[in-house]
Amino acid sequence: MIMTVQIEAQNIAFSYSHDMARAVFSEVSFSVYSGDVLCLLGPNGTGKSTLLKCLGNILRTQRGRILLNGRNLSEFRLTDIAKRIGYVPQGLTSAFPFRIKDIIVMGRAPHLSMLASPSRADVEIASRAIETVGLSHLADRPCNSVSGGEWQLTLIARALVQQPQILLLDEPTSHLDMGNQMKILQVIKSLAEAGMTIIMASHFPDHAFLVANRVAILHGGGVRQTGTPEEVITGESMRSTYGVDIRVVNIGEGIDRKACFPSLKSR
Repeated sequence: MIMTVQIEAQNIAFSYSHDMARAVFSEVSFSVYSGDVLCLLGPNGTGKSTLLKCLGNILRTQRGRILLNGRNLSEFRLTDIAKRIGYVPQGLTSAFPFRIKDIIVMGRAPHLSMLASPSRADVEIASRAIETVGLSHLADRPCNSVSGGEWQLTLIARALVQQPQILLLDEPTSHLDMGNQMKILQVIKSLAEAGMTIIMASHFPDHAFLVANRVAILHGGGVRQTGTPEEVITGESMRSTYGVDIRVVNIGEGIDRKACFPSLKSR
């Protein structure tokens, strides 16, 4: 299968104050190929969420350009971007007790005209997305009555019904217990195996070993390293990034992957 660059950042920079001396990040460049799962790692406040918003055209960069399938992202209409890029933010809540299936079908909005209602085909697409994330048994439940993990899966399904080429996930496992984290990661892995291109921000380097084939470390105002998880996630790079002592070891006994172990030093 021929891999093509699906989205590419070329020397992009962003500042909330428009003062580039206070840029969140600058001179950021990387390419994401079709079918990649790119995991963005980095400490709090380094701009992972901001970078995802720029890639989704929610925020506009002050410098550089972002190419989607070789075309400048700024040239697309917003509805066309929404048909190509799905975005799942962190911390999103609903003020109203919509049913899970109604929340998910709302993701069809980019495909509908201004006053149109979802068609039977739209509802069927939403039903398939509900099955994909394993929420069929909760389809009629109010969205404010489900767990944090189930709500996160709902938001992923809502993005999937946009039928995007690329899925942007901002801390998809934050505030979730281990069981729900694994459910989210399993869905991400299944989507990737089906050909979806995924860019996810995470605070958990171990999650990159589980589902990603590419890693980028955002730190100090720029992308410091890119490569495979095995190349990028080392004890030295993790210590430099997070400022704590971390060992990266290979786990055998049927698991056969690397894992990160932080150490608490006595004062």
